[in-house]
Amino acid sequence: MTTPMAVAEAARIHGRRDVRVGREPVVAPGPGEVLLRVTGVGLCGSDLHWFEEAGIGDAVLSRPLILGHEIGAVIADGPRAGQRVAVDPANNCGHCEPCIEGRENLCLAMRFAGHGATDGALRTLMAWPERLLSPLPDTIGDDEAPLLEPLGVALHALDLGPVPPGGRAGVYGAGPIGLLLVQLLRARRVSTIVATDKLSHRVAAAKSMGATDAFLVDDDAGPELTPQRLMARQIPVDVAFEVSGSDAALSDAISAVRPGGRVVLVGIPAGDRTSFEAAVARRKELPLLECRRMAASDLPRAIEMVAAGSIDLRSLITDRFPLARVSEAFAALADRRGLKVIVKPAAE
Repeated sequence: MTTPMAVAEAARIHGRRDVRVGREPVVAPGPGEVLLRVTGVGLCGSDLHWFEEAGIGDAVLSRPLILGHEIGAVIADGPRAGQRVAVDPANNCGHCEPCIEGRENLCLAMRFAGHGATDGALRTLMAWPERLLSPLPDTIGDDEAPLLEPLGVALHALDLGPVPPGGRAGVYGAGPIGLLLVQLLRARRVSTIVATDKLSHRVAAAKSMGATDAFLVDDDAGPELTPQRLMARQIPVDVAFEVSGSDAALSDAISAVRPGGRVVLVGIPAGDRTSFEAAVARRKELPLLECRRMAASDLPRAIEMVAAGSIDLRSLITDRFPLARVSEAFAALADRRGLKVIVKPAAE
């Protein structure tokens, strides 16, 4: 049901590159839910797929959808009113086989904010399950709170491809999650951290955040390997994280990882297709692991690490927009001119 007196500003995507802001009634919190005032939403690569393709993978736009799953908020009602929280966007069922096994991120009946038929956080007010809210310390600002979810994804990726202290790792794609992986690897005292990207400002950011070797690579260079790409492939790593979603980055990862190593795929490919040189991967007997969002315990872990000063989120934020300028925010995301874009729905 709706509460006629409660009205929110919300941004809905209606089709490819068609995002519109309007006023609409707020859906009242259901059992176990609370009302949130959304203070910050991070835009990420999956949002870009929805924006440019009106879908992602096998999920397609069936109705105007509110995007946004990287969320910082303040609880607006109930006993915890006024408490600042980070929001886990994955509302799992708790009853299916993966949930019972403790792998909630693989829930068969998942309701994920800003995906499919579940509205996300690009609105001033939203209802969400209270069990999925983690309190924030004062040391983590409102603009930083949305980055805790991508940090959780990076933590999950690192759990899938653990690198011991003194080990060697490669991060192929230095967007926000790739840069968070670089920071996590540095915090783990990994001896070699290779990072690549096709954008020079991301390469520079990777270097400043702890990469021992950072290379500017050209995904459009064709079959000829540029000197930078060749050098990146020649540094052997124990674990390779593909965080670009491009076949070129996956090829770099497979080429660089040692025989018997591990490749973790974090990036989401355009068109829902990935290809790679099977012979190279087969000769190295490489397991290729897909990273699916984050585990249930990763958001509290992320909060703890940032509060302890192990990870710097603030330096990743390059663009901030009010909700009324959300189209500009998506344009900045599509142009990839910065690092992290934050939309501030309730800050207007």
